[in-house]
Amino acid sequence: MNFEERTLTFPCNGNWLYGILSLPESSVSRGVLIVVGGPQYRVGSHRQFTLLARHLAAQGVPVLRFDYRGMGDSEGDVRTFEDLDDDLRCAIDSFLKEVPSLNELVIWGLCDAASAALFYAPQDKRVTGLVLLNPWARTDEGAAKAYLKHYYIARLFEPRLWSKILQGRFNYSEAGQSFLKTAGTVLKRKKSAVAITNTEGIKSCDRAPLPERMFTGLSRFEGKLLLITSGNDLTAQEFLGMVNDSPSWQKLLASPRVSRVDLPEATHTFSRREWRDQVAAWTREWIQSW
Repeated sequence: MNFEERTLTFPCNGNWLYGILSLPESSVSRGVLIVVGGPQYRVGSHRQFTLLARHLAAQGVPVLRFDYRGMGDSEGDVRTFEDLDDDLRCAIDSFLKEVPSLNELVIWGLCDAASAALFYAPQDKRVTGLVLLNPWARTDEGAAKAYLKHYYIARLFEPRLWSKILQGRFNYSEAGQSFLKTAGTVLKRKKSAVAITNTEGIKSCDRAPLPERMFTGLSRFEGKLLLITSGNDLTAQEFLGMVNDSPSWQKLLASPRVSRVDLPEATHTFSRREWRDQVAAWTREWIQSW
């Protein structure tokens, strides 16, 4: 199907935001909003967002990819993924105004954009689906555990490591210090895992840990979810490790409304063409399945 691309400019709290609309000749009632994650803009790493938008538009699915405030070409102060609610709302308002045939949206996000989508989605009934790739659930303990399990074990099977050892070029002191520091983080966090509460049983900290807030967001969200993870990515492994350690997360992700797929060899940003193409195909098939 033929499609066109055009720029879209819209306001958000006194700043102008810029995006690209990919519009098929005849649109369906469900569109996709691609949210930028990390220090990048609407094209995406390896042009993934651009290619995904064009793939979906060629299949009749309208797509908006945009720069939130402080990112790419958009105006405003730099902000983190935890402060994107207004940006997402303004983008959705503009998207639906520009494409009147739409009455619902899927938010697509990689890494911390996936976390931002979880925070926002329960507030907006127009959002009926989420595609989350390698969600960012970073904690010191989670990162250390993922590093211990997936980095150090993998290193034992690397020929380069054994070549360094046999040639006497391996720095035992540096490696030992790194390992002990990482292991110490895990042990320290386990000892302090009991939350400090006030007399009413409410946590004294102002903000709950990131994984807890992500869990709350997904629990409150009533739409469908497609979870895509990379096998060769510590961010994904940290998220999956958190899930494996939590019966509550396991129960939540076992829901019939949740679909899960994994690319065992893929990197965090799906740096190879075949990985990006597979993600695009999974996204399209899932969107068109309901």
